[in-house]
Amino acid sequence: MLNQTEVREFLLLGLTNIKGLQHFFFTSFLLLYLATLLGNGVIVTVVIAEPRLHTPMYFFLGNLSCLDIFYSTVTVPKMLSGFLLGQQSITFAGCLAQLHFFHFLGSAEGVLLAGMAYDRYVAICNPLHYVLVMSSRTCLLLSVASWVTGFVHAMVHSVMTSQLSFCGHNHIQHFFCDIKPLLNLACSRTSLNMTLLNVVTTSIVLGPFILVVPSYLYIISFLFYKVQSQEGRWKLFSTCASHLTVVALFYIPVLFNYTPPSSRNSTQKDMQVTLMYSAITPALNPLIYTLRNKEVKTALKKTLGRKLFPGGK
Repeated sequence: MLNQTEVREFLLLGLTNIKGLQHFFFTSFLLLYLATLLGNGVIVTVVIAEPRLHTPMYFFLGNLSCLDIFYSTVTVPKMLSGFLLGQQSITFAGCLAQLHFFHFLGSAEGVLLAGMAYDRYVAICNPLHYVLVMSSRTCLLLSVASWVTGFVHAMVHSVMTSQLSFCGHNHIQHFFCDIKPLLNLACSRTSLNMTLLNVVTTSIVLGPFILVVPSYLYIISFLFYKVQSQEGRWKLFSTCASHLTVVALFYIPVLFNYTPPSSRNSTQKDMQVTLMYSAITPALNPLIYTLRNKEVKTALKKTLGRKLFPGGK
């Protein structure tokens, strides 16, 4: 009788097998990955080192930067080695670990972005109660909730996938071990796995997004009806413009991948969309927050000044 142990490792086929493109992709994604590590690492360092940034908004930004570093690290290094060495083998245990951490960190980021939207809503629409509502305890609870939600969601898929039998070919049409490509290779029934993917994962994606949209609709309506001056409107909206940009860059491709009823087929388009929020967006987030945020830029200059000129005032 065929069982799961007959396939002990999988072969990741990656984005392309064309040598010229592999070299181009290697260089491009290596630069993106280094930008992710450097940019997000700098933000975490600045948020910790600068007392003026010890506020709810920057506490969440530090969490987001940590998530982006880990999230990109789950898939990009393996993908880079594939560009250099060709098709990459990965053990079944390694495949499950990659699947788990990808969905763990991705789900946590989605929930965290909803918490950040709530923070901006309270700051703009209810500023007199901001310190009371967004207390240290509330911020910590929202942060922990995002990490725990992501972990539980990923654990469900990891456990269910580990119960499948794999007895056919072991070629995964993707650059990492995602759920749908693995289901394509399963010999056992996958109807429950597909139901979980369509119901649970869609809920994890749509739930936070449904909280984000009303928050920003209320913020926009508040700015138009309650704030009279154009300058005042722009000043308030600029405090959440960076976050709104990050939300769009993350949720649009994720919604494209996971909200329609999922089929077992993993297409080239799936991989391209996944690249957007797993490799490209984490590299762009630090640029978005530093270019549009005077406080971060000022704190960055101050921190760099202390590092470069430790004896200066």
